[in-house]
Amino acid sequence: MTPPRPLANVRILSLALNLPGPAALMRCRRMGATCTKLEPPSGDPMQHYNPAAYAELHEGVKVLQADLKSEEGRALVHRELARTDVLLTSFRPSAMKKLGLDWLQLHSRHPSLCQVAIVGGPGDAAEVPGHDLTYLAENGLVTGTELPATLFADMGGSVMASEAVLQAALLQAERYAGSGDVHPKGRYFEVALSDAAAYLALPRRWGLTQPSGAVGGAHAGYRIYACRDGRVAVAALEPHFASALCAAAGVSASDIKAMFARATHESIAKFFASRTCDELERLAREKDLPLHTMQAG
Repeated sequence: MTPPRPLANVRILSLALNLPGPAALMRCRRMGATCTKLEPPSGDPMQHYNPAAYAELHEGVKVLQADLKSEEGRALVHRELARTDVLLTSFRPSAMKKLGLDWLQLHSRHPSLCQVAIVGGPGDAAEVPGHDLTYLAENGLVTGTELPATLFADMGGSVMASEAVLQAALLQAERYAGSGDVHPKGRYFEVALSDAAAYLALPRRWGLTQPSGAVGGAHAGYRIYACRDGRVAVAALEPHFASALCAAAGVSASDIKAMFARATHESIAKFFASRTCDELERLAREKDLPLHTMQAG
Protein backbone atom coordinates (compact mmCIF):
# COMPACT_ATOMS: atom_id res chain seq x y z
CA MET A 1 0.00 0.00 0.00
CA THR A 2 1.38 3.41 -0.99
CA PRO A 3 1.64 5.69 2.07
CA PRO A 4 -0.18 9.03 1.89
CA ARG A 5 1.89 11.98 0.66
CA PRO A 6 0.14 15.12 1.96
CA LEU A 7 3.30 17.21 1.44
CA ALA A 8 3.97 16.06 -2.13
CA ASN A 9 3.96 19.62 -3.50
CA VAL A 10 5.73 21.29 -0.58
CA ARG A 11 9.37 22.41 -0.75
CA ILE A 12 11.21 22.67 2.56
CA LEU A 13 14.56 24.26 3.31
CA SER A 14 16.07 23.35 6.67
CA LEU A 15 18.82 25.15 8.56
CA ALA A 16 18.24 22.98 11.64
CA LEU A 17 21.07 20.84 13.03
CA ASN A 18 21.43 17.96 15.49
CA LEU A 19 18.21 16.01 16.18
CA PRO A 20 14.80 17.76 16.36
CA GLY A 21 15.05 19.59 13.02
CA PRO A 22 16.48 16.68 10.99
CA ALA A 23 13.92 14.32 12.58
CA ALA A 24 11.12 16.69 11.56
CA LEU A 25 12.59 16.92 8.07
CA MET A 26 12.72 13.12 7.85
CA ARG A 27 9.02 12.92 8.72
CA CYS A 28 8.18 15.59 6.15
CA ARG A 29 10.16 13.84 3.44
CA ARG A 30 8.30 10.62 4.19
CA MET A 31 5.08 12.59 3.69
CA GLY A 32 6.26 13.57 0.22
CA ALA A 33 7.97 16.92 0.73
CA THR A 34 10.96 17.94 -1.35
CA CYS A 35 13.61 18.56 1.27
CA THR A 36 16.83 20.56 1.10
CA LYS A 37 19.14 21.21 4.02
CA LEU A 38 21.79 23.91 4.29
CA GLU A 39 24.63 23.02 6.65
CA PRO A 40 27.70 25.00 7.79
CA PRO A 41 31.05 24.09 6.16
CA SER A 42 31.86 21.92 9.20
CA GLY A 43 28.68 19.91 8.64
CA ASP A 44 26.03 18.82 11.10
CA PRO A 45 27.56 17.76 14.46
CA MET A 46 25.52 14.52 14.35
CA GLN A 47 27.35 13.52 11.18
CA HIS A 48 30.50 13.31 13.32
CA TYR A 49 29.20 11.77 16.56
CA ASN A 50 26.66 9.35 15.05
CA PRO A 51 27.09 8.85 11.28
CA ALA A 52 24.48 6.08 11.12
CA ALA A 53 21.77 8.26 12.67
CA TYR A 54 22.74 11.15 10.41
CA ALA A 55 22.49 8.94 7.33
CA GLU A 56 19.00 7.70 8.23
CA LEU A 57 17.76 11.16 9.08
CA HIS A 58 19.00 12.62 5.77
CA GLU A 59 18.02 9.87 3.37
CA GLY A 60 16.49 11.54 0.33
CA VAL A 61 17.46 15.03 1.53
CA LYS A 62 19.54 17.30 -0.69
CA VAL A 63 22.36 18.65 1.50
CA LEU A 64 24.18 21.88 0.65
CA GLN A 65 26.88 23.69 2.58
CA ALA A 66 27.36 27.41 3.12
CA ASP A 67 28.70 29.86 5.67
CA LEU A 68 25.68 31.98 6.51
CA LYS A 69 27.98 34.68 7.92
CA SER A 70 29.48 35.26 4.47
CA GLU A 71 27.97 37.16 1.56
CA GLU A 72 28.15 34.05 -0.61
CA GLY A 73 26.34 32.01 2.02
CA ARG A 74 23.59 34.58 2.48
CA ALA A 75 23.15 34.82 -1.30
CA LEU A 76 22.80 31.03 -1.50
CA VAL A 77 20.21 30.83 1.27
CA HIS A 78 18.08 33.55 -0.34
CA ARG A 79 18.26 31.82 -3.73
CA GLU A 80 16.98 28.67 -2.06
CA LEU A 81 14.32 30.57 -0.12
CA ALA A 82 12.99 32.06 -3.34
CA ARG A 83 11.84 28.57 -4.32
CA THR A 84 10.94 27.34 -0.82
CA ASP A 85 7.50 26.99 0.79
CA VAL A 86 8.58 26.32 4.39
CA LEU A 87 11.81 27.20 6.18
CA LEU A 88 12.70 24.98 9.14
CA THR A 89 15.09 26.42 11.75
CA SER A 90 16.43 25.57 15.21
CA PHE A 91 18.52 28.63 16.08
CA ARG A 92 17.74 31.03 18.91
CA PRO A 93 15.87 34.12 17.64
CA SER A 94 18.87 36.32 18.44
CA ALA A 95 21.12 34.17 16.27
CA MET A 96 18.66 34.37 13.37
CA LYS A 97 18.60 38.15 13.72
CA LYS A 98 22.41 38.36 13.62
CA LEU A 99 22.33 36.39 10.37
CA GLY A 100 19.75 38.74 8.90
CA LEU A 101 17.22 35.91 8.86
CA ASP A 102 14.76 36.90 11.57
CA TRP A 103 11.10 36.61 10.68
CA LEU A 104 10.51 40.29 9.90
CA GLN A 105 13.37 40.36 7.41
CA LEU A 106 12.46 37.00 5.92
CA HIS A 107 8.80 37.93 5.54
CA SER A 108 9.68 41.24 3.93
CA ARG A 109 11.90 39.62 1.33
CA HIS A 110 9.93 36.36 0.86
CA PRO A 111 6.29 37.24 1.70
CA SER A 112 4.84 33.84 0.77
CA LEU A 113 7.40 31.88 2.84
CA CYS A 114 6.32 30.10 6.04
CA GLN A 115 8.78 29.45 8.84
CA VAL A 116 8.68 26.70 11.45
CA ALA A 117 11.09 27.69 14.21
CA ILE A 118 12.11 24.99 16.69
CA VAL A 119 13.20 26.69 19.91
CA GLY A 120 13.93 25.62 23.47
CA GLY A 121 11.17 27.50 25.24
CA PRO A 122 8.22 29.61 24.10
CA GLY A 123 8.40 33.37 23.69
CA ASP A 124 11.21 35.05 25.63
CA ALA A 125 12.27 31.65 26.97
CA ALA A 126 13.54 30.82 23.47
CA GLU A 127 16.79 32.57 24.45
CA VAL A 128 17.31 30.48 27.60
CA PRO A 129 19.87 27.68 27.11
CA GLY A 130 18.60 24.16 27.55
CA HIS A 131 18.46 20.69 26.07
CA ASP A 132 16.25 17.60 26.03
CA LEU A 133 17.30 16.55 29.53
CA THR A 134 16.60 19.93 31.13
CA TYR A 135 13.16 20.17 29.49
CA LEU A 136 12.28 16.69 30.76
CA ALA A 137 13.51 17.53 34.26
CA GLU A 138 11.51 20.76 34.22
CA ASN A 139 8.36 18.74 33.59
CA GLY A 140 8.92 16.00 36.14
CA LEU A 141 10.04 13.33 33.67
CA VAL A 142 13.44 12.67 35.26
CA THR A 143 12.70 10.58 38.33
CA GLY A 144 16.13 9.27 39.35
CA THR A 145 19.79 9.65 38.50
CA GLU A 146 19.65 7.55 35.32
CA LEU A 147 19.23 9.27 31.98
CA PRO A 148 15.86 8.79 30.21
CA ALA A 149 15.76 5.93 27.71
CA THR A 150 15.39 8.24 24.72
CA LEU A 151 15.30 11.93 23.78
CA PHE A 152 11.61 12.48 24.41
CA ALA A 153 11.51 16.27 24.10
CA ASP A 154 13.58 16.30 20.90
CA MET A 155 11.52 13.59 19.21
CA GLY A 156 8.22 14.98 20.49
CA GLY A 157 9.28 18.40 19.23
CA SER A 158 10.09 16.93 15.83
CA VAL A 159 6.54 15.56 15.59
CA MET A 160 5.11 18.96 16.54
CA ALA A 161 7.35 20.63 13.97
CA SER A 162 6.17 18.30 11.21
CA GLU A 163 2.58 19.05 12.30
CA ALA A 164 3.37 22.75 11.93
CA VAL A 165 4.67 22.12 8.40
CA LEU A 166 1.41 20.32 7.60
CA GLN A 167 -0.56 23.25 9.02
CA ALA A 168 1.48 25.72 6.98
CA ALA A 169 0.90 23.70 3.81
CA LEU A 170 -2.83 23.47 4.53
CA LEU A 171 -3.16 27.21 5.13
CA GLN A 172 -1.25 27.97 1.95
CA ALA A 173 -3.45 25.60 -0.05
CA GLU A 174 -6.65 27.04 1.41
CA ARG A 175 -5.60 30.61 0.69
CA TYR A 176 -4.56 29.75 -2.83
CA ALA A 177 -7.83 27.92 -3.52
CA GLY A 178 -9.94 30.65 -1.96
CA SER A 179 -8.35 33.71 -3.51
CA GLY A 180 -6.50 32.51 -6.55
CA ASP A 181 -3.45 34.35 -5.21
CA VAL A 182 -0.32 32.65 -6.49
CA HIS A 183 1.65 34.31 -3.66
CA PRO A 184 -0.28 33.56 -0.45
CA LYS A 185 0.91 35.28 2.72
CA GLY A 186 3.48 33.37 4.77
CA ARG A 187 3.09 32.49 8.44
CA TYR A 188 5.45 32.00 11.38
CA PHE A 189 5.10 28.90 13.59
CA GLU A 190 7.02 28.42 16.84
CA VAL A 191 7.61 24.93 18.26
CA ALA A 192 9.12 24.86 21.75
CA LEU A 193 10.83 21.70 22.95
CA SER A 194 9.80 22.52 26.52
CA ASP A 195 6.18 22.51 25.32
CA ALA A 196 6.74 19.09 23.74
CA ALA A 197 8.08 17.83 27.09
CA ALA A 198 5.11 19.36 28.90
CA TYR A 199 2.71 17.59 26.54
CA LEU A 200 4.43 14.25 27.06
CA ALA A 201 4.32 14.88 30.81
CA LEU A 202 0.52 15.27 30.96
CA PRO A 203 -0.14 11.64 32.04
CA ARG A 204 2.27 12.14 34.95
CA ARG A 205 0.70 15.47 35.92
CA TRP A 206 -2.71 13.80 35.84
CA GLY A 207 -1.37 11.13 38.21
CA LEU A 208 -1.65 8.24 35.76
CA THR A 209 2.06 7.41 35.85
CA GLN A 210 2.73 8.41 39.45
CA PRO A 211 3.55 5.47 41.76
CA SER A 212 -0.04 5.56 43.00
CA GLY A 213 -1.45 5.56 39.46
CA ALA A 214 -2.86 2.59 37.56
CA VAL A 215 -0.08 2.74 34.97
CA GLY A 216 2.57 3.94 37.41
CA GLY A 217 2.96 0.66 39.29
CA ALA A 218 -0.05 0.56 41.60
CA HIS A 219 -1.95 -1.95 39.41
CA ALA A 220 -0.44 -5.43 39.68
CA GLY A 221 -1.25 -6.16 36.05
CA TYR A 222 0.72 -3.19 34.70
CA ARG A 223 4.29 -3.54 35.89
CA ILE A 224 7.75 -4.86 35.14
CA TYR A 225 8.61 -8.01 37.03
CA ALA A 226 11.73 -10.13 37.38
CA CYS A 227 11.58 -13.61 35.93
CA ARG A 228 14.07 -16.51 36.08
CA ASP A 229 16.26 -15.30 33.23
CA GLY A 230 15.35 -11.65 32.77
CA ARG A 231 12.38 -9.32 33.08
CA VAL A 232 8.82 -9.23 31.84
CA ALA A 233 6.73 -6.17 31.02
CA VAL A 234 3.09 -7.00 31.58
CA ALA A 235 0.21 -4.70 30.56
CA ALA A 236 -2.86 -6.60 31.72
CA LEU A 237 -4.75 -3.45 32.61
CA GLU A 238 -8.25 -4.11 31.27
CA PRO A 239 -10.41 -6.34 33.51
CA HIS A 240 -10.45 -9.30 31.10
CA PHE A 241 -6.66 -9.22 30.74
CA ALA A 242 -6.22 -8.83 34.51
CA SER A 243 -8.52 -11.79 35.12
CA ALA A 244 -6.62 -13.92 32.61
CA LEU A 245 -3.32 -13.00 34.25
CA CYS A 246 -4.59 -13.84 37.71
CA ALA A 247 -6.02 -17.17 36.47
CA ALA A 248 -2.70 -18.08 34.84
CA ALA A 249 -0.79 -17.15 38.01
CA GLY A 250 -3.24 -18.92 40.30
CA VAL A 251 -4.10 -15.69 42.06
CA SER A 252 -7.54 -14.99 43.47
CA ALA A 253 -8.67 -11.49 42.48
CA SER A 254 -12.39 -10.89 42.91
CA ASP A 255 -12.53 -7.37 41.42
CA ILE A 256 -10.44 -4.51 40.07
CA LYS A 257 -9.62 -3.30 43.60
CA ALA A 258 -7.81 -6.57 44.24
CA MET A 259 -5.30 -5.66 41.53
CA PHE A 260 -4.09 -2.81 43.75
CA ALA A 261 -3.64 -5.01 46.82
CA ARG A 262 -0.15 -5.77 48.09
CA ALA A 263 -0.92 -9.47 48.30
CA THR A 264 -1.82 -9.57 44.61
CA HIS A 265 1.43 -7.83 43.70
CA GLU A 266 3.43 -10.30 45.77
CA SER A 267 1.68 -13.36 44.35
CA ILE A 268 2.08 -12.29 40.73
CA ALA A 269 5.70 -11.35 41.36
CA LYS A 270 6.34 -14.82 42.81
CA PHE A 271 4.68 -16.44 39.79
CA PHE A 272 6.81 -14.53 37.28
CA ALA A 273 10.00 -15.17 39.27
CA SER A 274 9.46 -18.91 38.82
CA ARG A 275 9.12 -18.80 35.02
CA THR A 276 11.59 -18.29 32.18
CA CYS A 277 11.16 -15.81 29.35
CA ASP A 278 10.36 -18.62 26.91
CA GLU A 279 7.73 -20.05 29.24
CA LEU A 280 6.11 -16.65 29.65
CA GLU A 281 6.07 -15.96 25.90
CA ARG A 282 4.37 -19.29 25.35
CA LEU A 283 1.87 -18.49 28.09
CA ALA A 284 1.13 -15.14 26.48
CA ARG A 285 0.30 -16.83 23.16
CA GLU A 286 -1.86 -19.48 24.80
CA LYS A 287 -3.78 -17.15 27.11
CA ASP A 288 -3.80 -14.00 24.94
CA LEU A 289 -1.88 -11.97 27.50
CA PRO A 290 -0.25 -8.60 26.74
CA LEU A 291 3.31 -9.13 27.94
CA HIS A 292 6.83 -8.81 26.56
CA THR A 293 9.88 -10.56 27.94
CA MET A 294 13.42 -9.13 28.11
CA GLN A 295 16.12 -11.74 28.62
CA ALA A 296 19.09 -10.84 30.77
CA GLY A 297 22.35 -10.03 28.99
